[in-house]
Amino acid sequence: MDNDKRARTEAWLHYADELGISPFYRDRASQSGEQSGSESSRAQSQVSTAVSPAPGRAAHPVSAAAAPRRAPAAVPAPKQPAPAAPFVPASPGLSLFDAAERVSNDSLPLIRETIGDCTRCKLHTSRTNIVFGVGNPKAELVFVGEGPGHDEDVQGEPFVGRAGKLLTQMIEAMSLRREDVYICNVVKCRPPENRLPERDEIATCSPFLMRQLDVIRPKVICCLGACSAQTLLQTTQGISRFRGEWMDFRGSKLIATYHPAYLLRNPAAKPEVWKDLQKVMAVLGLQPKRK
Repeated sequence: MDNDKRARTEAWLHYADELGISPFYRDRASQSGEQSGSESSRAQSQVSTAVSPAPGRAAHPVSAAAAPRRAPAAVPAPKQPAPAAPFVPASPGLSLFDAAERVSNDSLPLIRETIGDCTRCKLHTSRTNIVFGVGNPKAELVFVGEGPGHDEDVQGEPFVGRAGKLLTQMIEAMSLRREDVYICNVVKCRPPENRLPERDEIATCSPFLMRQLDVIRPKVICCLGACSAQTLLQTTQGISRFRGEWMDFRGSKLIATYHPAYLLRNPAAKPEVWKDLQKVMAVLGLQPKRK
């Protein structure tokens, strides 16, 4: 550097001293190197701390350059609700009616003869009489109950007790007589203490009911109570789910309503049953009996 440049430089440095900023010019390189070295030392210290082995384990030296960088944790995608399973109706398969024995030239007397002095299920051990059915063998309307009660067991005829008397009143209100309709039950023997028929008892006895319906071929089948409706429709749903609704049953129209015994305990349900019977009357072309 020539004397002129040196003089100007010294003047600038002297001026920087007066302003108090001389270290910025004089020590910039050295301070920058010291700062860089300090930062490097801190980084080395952090790396050493991060990879320091647990007590009792051998240390493996890892340089700052070789230290693995941890990737940020992946944010899980929000779970989407599983799509609802499509509704698939149950396969109808072979119905109980179709599975029932078919007999050429079948008749109600032949069915009764086939039943004989039945011992096919345990109900025979406590019965007095087999209660087969009664009424018009060519009836357009068949009432199907669940099973005989005490009075029915004694007399051998369905629906002759208190519930039977109420059923007779219902039939007469439809401008019919008991002799005009056919009345029968799912099982032909009285269940002990008027309990509901059990599954094995229904499976043993109901094929005779199916043969009865096949012979009569009514226009309308009226199921009285859940047991008869569930047996013919092969369902476990409560009667309130389908009461008063028309369903097809092998060429007949089927409707379910409450059992007369239920009405004796719950008179408030009588108007609902009357509505169901009016639907039956409309199909059969009947008018209510005039008082």
